[in-house]
Amino acid sequence: MGPFSAGPLNRRVSTLRGLSAGVIFFLPLVCGTAFAQVFQLPTANHALFEPGQEENYFVPTVGKTWSSGTFGCVRSGGWQMHEGLDIRPLTHDRKGEPADAILATADGTVVYVSSRPALSNYGNYLVIRHQVGGMEIYSLYAHLAEIRAGLQAGQSVKAGETIARMGRTANTREGISKERGHLHFELDLMVNDNFAQWYRGTFPDQRNDHGNWNGQNFLGVDPRQILLEQRHQGAGFSLLKHLQSQPELCRVLVRKTNFPWLRRYPALVAPNPIAQKEGIAGYELALNFNGLPISIVPLAASEIKSKGKVVLLSVNEAEYKKNPGCRLVAKTGSRWALARNGANLVSLLTY
Repeated sequence: MGPFSAGPLNRRVSTLRGLSAGVIFFLPLVCGTAFAQVFQLPTANHALFEPGQEENYFVPTVGKTWSSGTFGCVRSGGWQMHEGLDIRPLTHDRKGEPADAILATADGTVVYVSSRPALSNYGNYLVIRHQVGGMEIYSLYAHLAEIRAGLQAGQSVKAGETIARMGRTANTREGISKERGHLHFELDLMVNDNFAQWYRGTFPDQRNDHGNWNGQNFLGVDPRQILLEQRHQGAGFSLLKHLQSQPELCRVLVRKTNFPWLRRYPALVAPNPIAQKEGIAGYELALNFNGLPISIVPLAASEIKSKGKVVLLSVNEAEYKKNPGCRLVAKTGSRWALARNGANLVSLLTY
């Protein structure tokens, strides 16, 4: 299959000459080892794997260093979360626009294609569902100039298959300059199948043009860590262990016993013989700084000391100081509490 069908792309880009060759060039770089990587780099730029070449891989925000293009609380002095990687292009067309092919990071199924850039700060974006080691994970590709003609939800794709072309589409007021054209790339876990309904009830005056595929329904994990850890560990890499090894920000008790996250990510639910014997009356959620439940422990009624429906049990202050940008918890005097963002997240998780 060619990277794109003939048509608008071939007229607008003088073209991705060598695009197919670029894909062929790319694959040996990430797959030419004894272990076939589950996740592949989403473009032909492989400077991520070259020590000291970060500036050649990450696109920073204006006036900042390359680290502002990485995942985490890397903007606004640590108070703004960036939930993906901003990847630098290797090629440009005659007008100076980024022209790199965007490649599926792993085998999977396209679940969402958004080709109306005015409806999201992601611009044109698409989402692919993957099954990795028994875990469901989603890859998201944003700011695309063009999505491959005919690509639609329900289609299967292979790792390394061309799915789009890099661009700089977005609906933000400041826009994205040619110099900062990039791929915004995420690896995410989906929060709730009922997001659209929850959103209508929680934010009745706000639009949701993307249903369950709204970016607010995803909790990102650092693709850089995953790609580097996978490359280092080879066949020993485990996505589940990677998620479970994330530093804990806080623990929250919820008095709910049936919500979609439990069914989607059962591997993250820890065993508890007491709750198994007496019955489950609630769950203790261990959240990382981005709100991802890295462990869920079922609790019996005899183990629950509080009468509250949602109770903040503990906060790792060192982790909060390191990564405050998601604003999940807040401290007043000596007392910690869930902040509005944290309360909304728990509400969505357990809806």
